[in-house]
Amino acid sequence: MDNQSDAGGGMLGVCSWSLRPEDPVSLIELLERVQLNAIQLALMPAITEPRAWSDCFELLQARGIRIASGMLSMEAEDYTSLDSIRQTGGVRPDEHWQANLDRALRVSDIAAENDVPLVTFHAGFIPHEAEDPERTKMLDRIAMFADIFQERGVRLALETGQETAETLVQVLDQLSHPTLGVNFDPANMLLYGMGDPIQALRLLQPRLFQVHIKDAVVSDVSGQWGTEVPAGEGDVDFPSFFQVLRDSSRPVDMMIEREAGKDRAEDIITARKLCEGLLKREQQ
Repeated sequence: MDNQSDAGGGMLGVCSWSLRPEDPVSLIELLERVQLNAIQLALMPAITEPRAWSDCFELLQARGIRIASGMLSMEAEDYTSLDSIRQTGGVRPDEHWQANLDRALRVSDIAAENDVPLVTFHAGFIPHEAEDPERTKMLDRIAMFADIFQERGVRLALETGQETAETLVQVLDQLSHPTLGVNFDPANMLLYGMGDPIQALRLLQPRLFQVHIKDAVVSDVSGQWGTEVPAGEGDVDFPSFFQVLRDSSRPVDMMIEREAGKDRAEDIITARKLCEGLLKREQQ
């Protein structure tokens, strides 16, 4: 199936971890089920589970599946609650910095060796206050990551949601790194309670490298997670979302992400059909 889109000229694909594959063969079978041939590939399994994943790049290439991007996960992240991920997420924890730096080095090598053009990651909760010493430390570490990936010819994108769009713009302006951009996730803005997704997307649009297609309902209780739901059933205004993408001056790949639900494959199919319907409507 050809999943080329007209929204920014990018591809429509799916995040590999959303399908929860056991190995590359099961990943290919699941991609056939959801009728998508582009992916964002979780890259750490190639390091931590080499017996299962060492041949994934060759197998995917042989089946004509495009790896649009990779994903770098950080050490010992705890998503049990907003408080726990605030303390353990991204490059923030000092006790895991060396391990995370090693992950960045190894993942950047794998991405470069296999022509993966982009890698995304959660940097962690960046403080809003510019004078916060924690923010200075985190920006130094993000800049180091960006340099590592740039040296290997790979772009790097920050996942959204753990800070406001305004804070992220300030951070990117301050870093002013030529190969550092944004992987925008509209649902994360709602899950973390960080503002309206469409307003945030418009603000970050010049810095977009990729977007996730994901939906959520904002929590009524301050300090608690929102709820992820199948695409089209939550608070994300997807018609407006796609219009912003169409206004983009650069190609933007769209990766469907689903991290909850009992039948993720069916939910991914629902998201694919939603995207295809909106793209078709825009072409008319």
